[in-house]
Formats: sequence, structure tokens, C-alpha cells
Amino acid sequence: MSAEHGVTGPPLPAPRGPVSESVLDALRNGIGALLPDVEDADPFGEDLQLALYCCYELHYRGFGGVPDEREWDPGLLTVRARMERVFLAALRDATGPGDDVDAELDALLVEPVDPPGVSQHLRRDGETWQVREYVAHRSLYHLKEADPQAWAIPRLRGRAKAALVTVEHDEYGAGDARRMHSRLFGQMMDALGLDSGYGAFLEQAPAETLAEVNLMSLCGLHRSLRGALVGQFAAVELTSSPGSGRLVRAFRRLGLPDAAVAFYAEHVEADAVHEQVVRRGLIAPLLADEPDLARDIVFGVRASGLLADRFGDRLLASWMRGASSLRAPLRGSR
Repeated sequence: MSAEHGVTGPPLPAPRGPVSESVLDALRNGIGALLPDVEDADPFGEDLQLALYCCYELHYRGFGGVPDEREWDPGLLTVRARMERVFLAALRDATGPGDDVDAELDALLVEPVDPPGVSQHLRRDGETWQVREYVAHRSLYHLKEADPQAWAIPRLRGRAKAALVTVEHDEYGAGDARRMHSRLFGQMMDALGLDSGYGAFLEQAPAETLAEVNLMSLCGLHRSLRGALVGQFAAVELTSSPGSGRLVRAFRRLGLPDAAVAFYAEHVEADAVHEQVVRRGLIAPLLADEPDLARDIVFGVRASGLLADRFGDRLLASWMRGASSLRAPLRGSR
């Protein structure tokens, strides 16, 4: 099934603990009994991250069988706010304060050599089954690529808004639906024999995968976190081009079809340009207008890096054991 097909959202996943069980029940039936104390949940754990992801998904395509009206259900929004406070507090505690945006962005351009990251592993030693797993993980974001950041558009003005729209325009294919990055990603999934339906791998995606997408949704949905969303966006755009280049080389080394290479080949060039647009066109004028956002931008950069490292550690630790990095292995993965 192509990523562009399907009117209804994906089916609801199975719960992973008391919080997600209560949230999923509320999505089906409406808020009933009081939910368990979300404050006791692991902020980076499977239970809270799945529950938060499902709440956020109401603002994207929703779920099959869940009424559209649930998006603005006051009870669910109250529960979501409690989960957000837990997640946000843990992120702030783990990253620490800072306000030197230039230093933070400069550090993004210095790639660590040791230990190697996921793209380095795939380029040098990766196997096709690991590539397929990586793509399945990333589908939770890339099939909605640019959507979380689009929420920042009405919250910016002037040059900063124009720069963000310039980058978003490219992400959506510069007006050509055939070149939308989400469509290219779906075609890559098809070429790799993966289900490219929207949300097809939610059930198998671990907390580390969900947390990266949840950070984008959290920052996108809150005007007060617009600076953090810009920082997250910068972290992605400034680091994407080298990693995409390594993935292109990995895919070609493995003899994967051209349709599997096109998505990352597109990002090698596009994100190299976006790097300067984001830094000079978006962040510089934003800070000139609102210098108090520096701390939030730094937080967005650091939180994005923290969650990316947790995601990478999950994949590499699993693969080094010869095990699947997903919650359940892909069919026909070996």
C-alpha cells in the first residue's frame, strides 16, 4: 500500500502499560475513570511515549475507529498536558541550560568519529535487514515529514517565517506532489518490500523511536516552545546531509534498487542548502527579534541530540547482538 493511499488513520496499537491502556481506552470510548498517575511513569519509557504519541496523532491523521472529535476532548488534553510535563522536565534535566546558539550550532557540524553512529555502521558494515529495520523506524517521522515543523509558521514573522517556509516548500516537493519527501520515503519503503502505509510500524516502534517524533509534536503544538522547535529543526537540517550521503553509499554497496536510494540522495543536496537557510535566514533574524529565545533554541538542539543518541544506541546495541532493534522483527528480515 502506498504511503499516499488511505483516508482513515492506522489502527490503534496495543497498550504497553497502565497509562497507554487508559489513553487508548479513552480514545475508543471517551474519558471515563481517572487515569493512573502519569507522574510515576518512566518519561522515556514505552508506556508514556506510546500514550503521548497516540494523543499527538489525533492532530495528524488520527486512528481508524477513533472519532475526529477526540482531538479536542478536554479530558484527553488534560492527560496529555500531564504527560508533557513529565517528558519536558526529564528532557530539561538531562540537557541542562545554555544560551550560546552559535556554539551549539557549530558543534553540530563536528561529527563524532568514535563511537560510530548508525549511518556510519550501515555504510561500512550494515546488512540489508538492518537497512530495512532503520527505514521502518524512521517511517514514523518521514511519512509525516515537515508536518510538525509547519506548526511554527504562524508563530514566526518576517525573515524567519520566510526562511522556514522556503525549507518547508522543498520538503513538500516544491509544489510537485511527486517530489514530496514523504512520497519519496514511501517509494523507498515499497522498493525495500516494507509496508508504506501511514503508521504501519507503530506497533513495532520502540519508545526511542516514538520519543523523537514526540519531541517535534510537543514543540510544534505549543507556541511557548517555538524556539525549541526551531532548535530541533536546526539540529536535523544541519546534520542530515552527511548522514544521508553515508546512507546512499550504504544502499549502493548493498545493491539496493534506485528507488530505495532516491530519498536520501535528495537529502544530500537539499539539506546542504537548508543548513545555511536555517542558520542565516531563520535563526539569525529570529534571535534579532526575540533574543530571549536563545535558551529555548539551545534546548531544542540538545534535546534533539539526546533523543537521537538514545535511538542510535538502541539500534546499534541490538544489531551488535544480532537481534532486531524493533519490538518485533520484520517478516522475512533475514
